[in-house]
Amino acid sequence: MARARLTPKSIITAAADLADLSGFDAISLSAVARQLGVQTASLYSHVRDRAAVLDGVHELALDELAEQIATAVAGRAGHEALVGLADAQRAYARRWPGRWEALQRPAASSTVQSEAAARVVTLTFAVLRGYALPDDELVHVTRMLGASVNGFITLERAGNFAHREPDTEASWQRILTALDALFRAWPTPSE
Repeated sequence: MARARLTPKSIITAAADLADLSGFDAISLSAVARQLGVQTASLYSHVRDRAAVLDGVHELALDELAEQIATAVAGRAGHEALVGLADAQRAYARRWPGRWEALQRPAASSTVQSEAAARVVTLTFAVLRGYALPDDELVHVTRMLGASVNGFITLERAGNFAHREPDTEASWQRILTALDALFRAWPTPSE
């Protein structure tokens, strides 16, 4: 392998590619160095440590996911926007399993405060505002949406739905339809 030009971005990208190939827990500085064709010590001029690389993969995944969500929800509202948002997440999880796994880990405070995280939150809130929800309910609804989408994706990826008909796509569509109905009828605290 030809020696790579090292930058923080090239190291993070190599780590993300490694995660997609071998799983998020496979990320180590020595494994990333091998993938880049350099000595591990060479990485320390560009990244602080393994934790910084893992945080970088998390932020990279947020940024890429925000791009996919933005494309999927553009010009849509209500049920169509909800489906676009959820389908973008599911497609991302399928295409980039290691990056998706990074998104399931606790985020560092710098990642939580990153522009990429803000974009994902902004896009999610924009979709949910199409349901005329009070602003003080958006966090609760976002948690419900995240738990439903992430739970389905996790169980589907683990093969837990593979042993029973009908196809999982029918279940996915029903869940999104049910979430749409729930969000339209979301109770306010006084109810």
